[in-house]
Formats: sequence, C-alpha cells, structure tokens
Amino acid sequence: MTRIKCCGMTRVEDALLAAQLGADAIGLVFTARSRRRVSVAQAQTIVRALPPFVGTVALFMDDTPALVEEVIATVAPDLLQFHGDESDEWCAQFGRRYLKAIAMGEGAAALRRLREHPRAAALLLDGHGLGEAGGSGKAFDWSLMPKDLAQPLVLAGGLHAGNVAEAIRVARPWAVDVASGVESAPGIKDADKLRDFIAAVRAADACGSRI
Repeated sequence: MTRIKCCGMTRVEDALLAAQLGADAIGLVFTARSRRRVSVAQAQTIVRALPPFVGTVALFMDDTPALVEEVIATVAPDLLQFHGDESDEWCAQFGRRYLKAIAMGEGAAALRRLREHPRAAALLLDGHGLGEAGGSGKAFDWSLMPKDLAQPLVLAGGLHAGNVAEAIRVARPWAVDVASGVESAPGIKDADKLRDFIAAVRAADACGSRI
C-alpha cells in the first residue's frame, strides 16, 4: 500500500481531515523560506489535535541547529525532513530519524545525490530545482526513480488527483507527498482536492494489487 504524506499543514481542520481520510502523516514546515511556514505554537496545536497513529514530519531547509532542536523539544515530531544542502552528518547530528529531499529538477544529473545520505530513513524525490524550496508544484520524470536503493523512496512534486495514479504506476514509490496539489492557496487545503487525491491513491493501489 502506498503511504500518503500531506505536507504544508497550517490549520488544525486541514490536518484532521487528512487524518480522517486516511493520510499516514502530515508535514509541518518551519523554514522561513516557505510560504507554508508555521510557528512552534501553531505546530503544537495541530499535533495535539491529531488522532493516534498519524505521523508528524518537521521540515527544514538550511536552518540553524538551534531551530531544529527547538522544534524537537517542543513539537516532538516523529521524523525530520531536510530540503537544503545539509550533509548526511549534519542531518544525523540530532539523533532522530530523518528524510532527505533530493531536488530532481536537473533530471538524471540529480541521481548521484541519492547516495549521499546513507543514514536517511528515506529519500524524498521532489520536482524542484537545486537550491529551490519544495512545494513548488513542479513534477519530474518519474521513470528516473531508481529501483536499486535500499532506502524507501517518497515521490513528491506536482502530484494531484489527476496524475497520482500514473505516478504510482510508473515510479512504484513507498509513499507519495502532496502539498500544492490539494490546496486552494499556499498552506490552505481544499477539502475536495484532498479527498480526491487520497481516493486516487487508494484506487491506484487497488488496481496494482490486481495486476
């Protein structure tokens, strides 16, 4: 079954709807570079409202260790996610499981970076360019998803209800990550788009199980 992460949550009602619809995790963005940034207080409110067994992921991009440590201490996310130039050693310094985002905007040239973070719990392949923030709504060539890595791969970038089934069929990811594809505005989720996206993932899984 393809896992689903809904990222860029800024409102309790959106996070609760995602959980009710079957999302496995929600993402909270803390980097100042993002239009979906939340404060620690906002994040605490969202996390406290979530039902059991819904994971939380805290996203950073070339931020200070102090910010990461503050979020760990106050929000207690299940996973960290790094979107910048952070090295494997830098990401691992916090003693927490982490995801490393790989900017796939360069196409095949980006594939060499997939082996630079051996301690990452999973790699998130996003469609934005190197040095750009995530959540851009840009897709990449899904056929580039490698099949020989030990780490689980998360597919992100430009996904929405209309293309996620094809993305799953081509890339066969461990999980999919959506933000802009289910929004009415940055950080504001659209209930119908969110519902349609999760339904499309489940339908794709059902079709795959019959192949």
